Amino acid sequence: MHNVILRTVTVTEDWQPLSATPLVGSVTISTPPTNAATVLMRSIDDPENDVFLVNGEWHDFQRIDLSTIQVKGTPGDKVTLIGGTW
Repeated sequence: MHNVILRTVTVTEDWQPLSATPLVGSVTISTPPTNAATVLMRSIDDPENDVFLVNGEWHDFQRIDLSTIQVKGTPGDKVTLIGGTW
């Protein structure tokens, strides 16, 4: 692993990327159990298909460009990213 990725994204009502610039890494994306509601996630390559992340849910992704993943939900809810770049 070259660089560690530790990030918390505060979601808004609008779609926002998990990274403002291209960033390829292997990460676990999760939503804390304390979120008020479900967070929506989608790929910019397939914007018609939203994935619902319920509170406490997590998924592992290998070699994914975080700038191509967008999230939105209840303002103030969080998405956490833990992993690294190779």
